[in-house]
Amino acid sequence: MNLKTIGIGIIIIGAIMVFYTGFNYVTTEKVVAFGPIEINRQQNHPVQWSPIVGIVLIIVGGILVIRDKK
Repeated sequence: MNLKTIGIGIIIIGAIMVFYTGFNYVTTEKVVAFGPIEINRQQNHPVQWSPIVGIVLIIVGGILVIRDKK
């Protein structure tokens, strides 16, 4: 694999991270189980990151693409 391919991949990941600054995933926990009756609770888990991380990845990817041309 050359640096240009890796750099383009990093640029794409960085652009996605700039526009989507996080996501949520949901887990289900059993709170009470009494015979045939169950009470479950769904809990959201947010995963957030700063758009600055995406900008840094875009810059690093651009540097890799430029260095591969030389």
